[in-house]
Amino acid sequence: MPAINGNEYKKRIEQLQAEIWIDGTQVKGNISEHPAWKGIIKSQGALYDLQFEPKLKDIMTYSSPLSDEQVGMSYLQPKTKEELVKRREMIQQWALASNGMMGRSPDYMNTVLMALASSAGFLEGKENCYPKNLVKFYEYARENDISMTHTFINPQVNRETFYVEDTEQPIAAKVMKETDAGIIVNGARLLATQGGITDEILVLAAGGIQDKANGFAFSIPSNTKGLRFIARESFVGGESAFNYPLSSRYEEMDMVVVFDHVLVPWERVFYYNNISVSNTFMASSSFLPFTLHQAVSRQIIKTEFILGLVQSIINSICIGEYQHVQEKTTEIIIALETLKALILKAEAEAKLDEWGFMRPDQATLAVACNIFPKAYARFTEIIQQLGASGLISIPPEAAFDSDIRKDLNHYLQSKADDALSRVKLFRLAWEISMSAFGTREIQYERFFFGDPVKLASGLYQSYDRSIFVERISNFLEEE
Repeated sequence: MPAINGNEYKKRIEQLQAEIWIDGTQVKGNISEHPAWKGIIKSQGALYDLQFEPKLKDIMTYSSPLSDEQVGMSYLQPKTKEELVKRREMIQQWALASNGMMGRSPDYMNTVLMALASSAGFLEGKENCYPKNLVKFYEYARENDISMTHTFINPQVNRETFYVEDTEQPIAAKVMKETDAGIIVNGARLLATQGGITDEILVLAAGGIQDKANGFAFSIPSNTKGLRFIARESFVGGESAFNYPLSSRYEEMDMVVVFDHVLVPWERVFYYNNISVSNTFMASSSFLPFTLHQAVSRQIIKTEFILGLVQSIINSICIGEYQHVQEKTTEIIIALETLKALILKAEAEAKLDEWGFMRPDQATLAVACNIFPKAYARFTEIIQQLGASGLISIPPEAAFDSDIRKDLNHYLQSKADDALSRVKLFRLAWEISMSAFGTREIQYERFFFGDPVKLASGLYQSYDRSIFVERISNFLEEE
């Protein structure tokens, strides 16, 4: 099956029947009807439906090199700058559908897999590495429009630099033994966003591996025997789009993933039992440039949404004449235009890598990646400051259907909006900046690619400054 629609995605997830737990209770029946997942599955399905919009066909899909069928554009391995732009246009089309709020929309993981498969040559000839398995799985995912989540974070037990786990029963997922059928994995990994509502889970070592048993990469179906997803508390406030305009649609849910002696078939193992590869593949592959390109493309759309929301608040209560309001809004404008300029620069300075694929400039995207987490936290602060008491005086939808409707209409109106419209707008502002869902978004964007300090350090280490130092030396040597 090539590109799928929303109904096909929903049907596959319902048939999957992955083992999912929330609030100490195992989910039974169709997960698409569970309050914690109903909204996100519907929103994700709407993304897949866009692949069949006649006007968007050339943006959303391309002809498969294997089957000539139309497959998702986010699987495209770009070989030209024009194809890199095509990828961005598709990513931003999906981002527009969720206003950038779905950090794990399908194009993110499609991009991850595409990038890893495009660098499979790195694994050639290395011990316990299976590049053909990686390429084969990429082609399978592309030809069947497989949805995926991933996990590469170990449980936060001990963050010492050289901590080596010595418990009898493993905490961090590790390979316990090898069998003729595959490897046996036991333990846990963290933060599989959308875990249990995707066809597959991609499990990766992201570096920092000190025990070869913890270093591996593989993908398995989400309903694999022994695989268990444990959800955090749901941040869905309710089904009302008036009361909870964001969480009712875009709550993606984050999971602890437990591997209870899970068998990973050999044909699904990409590498294992190789500390060097486990610590270098992600950095040496095209993972970072392509995933950064996807993330920044989405973050641009999210920033546009924030700017639109802030200006709507300004228009509603007529505060645009105040200079501090103008200054705060300009902060968002500057961030938006900076991100847009950086993504274009990254594409303009893209180069073919050693395997013939067009990588966007990683250093440029790393700059954007260091900017956005700080900027996004500031955006929510600006919303809080401009919304002020208006973010507190936000009665729910039911209040407007009660006997106090007349009071609400009179006292909660604004210069530009009637009471219902103003409250609806300010409930959106509240949910994005003050609710459990909104604060999770801040933390999510802050750590999207890991520790912000480590990201800054990585940019410092990788950015070539030698030519500028040489310029200073030449200047000082002048007579």
